[in-house]
Amino acid sequence: MDVLSDVVAAMRTGRPHSARRYKYAPWGLRFAAADEAGFHVVLRGSAWLIPDGGEPVALAPGDVVFLAHGHGHALASGPDVPLQEVRMLPDGTWTSPPAGEPRAGCPDTVTLCGTYRLDRVRAHRLLAELPEVVHLPAQVGAHRSLRAAVELLGMELEESRPGTDAIVTSLLDTLLLYILRAWWEGERAAGRARGWAVALADPAVAAALRAIHGDPGRAWTVAELGAAGGLSRAAFARRFAALVGEPPLTYLTWWRMTTAGRLLRDDDLSLRQVAQRTGYASEFAFAKAFKREYGVAPGRYRRRTAS
Repeated sequence: MDVLSDVVAAMRTGRPHSARRYKYAPWGLRFAAADEAGFHVVLRGSAWLIPDGGEPVALAPGDVVFLAHGHGHALASGPDVPLQEVRMLPDGTWTSPPAGEPRAGCPDTVTLCGTYRLDRVRAHRLLAELPEVVHLPAQVGAHRSLRAAVELLGMELEESRPGTDAIVTSLLDTLLLYILRAWWEGERAAGRARGWAVALADPAVAAALRAIHGDPGRAWTVAELGAAGGLSRAAFARRFAALVGEPPLTYLTWWRMTTAGRLLRDDDLSLRQVAQRTGYASEFAFAKAFKREYGVAPGRYRRRTAS
């Protein structure tokens, strides 16, 4: 089981959205705080990312920025340009932002922007540990897979053709994984890695995480999880807690409940089937554990998330 893909799939809800924008200086857009994670890519020209309460970040062609926590921010042609509010619509898209006064010739800046709806109630440590702004500057030869995904996404958004909707959705999911991979690989290469960036690269802990994610319904013991990574029970328990931030069986329970929430939200499985897939012998035991974790019964949770 690919842990990174599994975590992203569990947290993301609804459809991601993206748009290619053409801008003429001066321009400035402010995005209010939301439950979404978002990204901006500068395809041509330059821009400034201005996080709420943070220092402006100059962006050059090819730069990618990812904002995982949904905090308010602005994107502008300069750090002192007046900003115009951009509102999110009920379908998850944004109102068409002003692009400045069009002039003859090419626009000053072309950007690619997108949003992902995330379940903040079940925020995974993997994403919670990310900084306010993930900035991936364009570098020759670096992040080639990410650059290829950006180019493909830009081409699909430039001209709608048969299959574009499905292709864009798939490319946005792919792009998110490439952004996260590029960030963690960069942190490890620079010697700044911590937490999940290290956990996913640690053979023993990564093997245990793959086992948990591959079969969350199994009655795992700490000894069995340690054996998956070739460590003794005690050595594994210490290493897992140090890197992941909690003991192995605590994480197993948390992941079972996260999986249960996803199954109730996205699948038509019966409560008994959900209970079996997440390691509970009876619907009663599952319902009790689920209500303790989510504050509502499984059936009510399913009805609420379906509306």
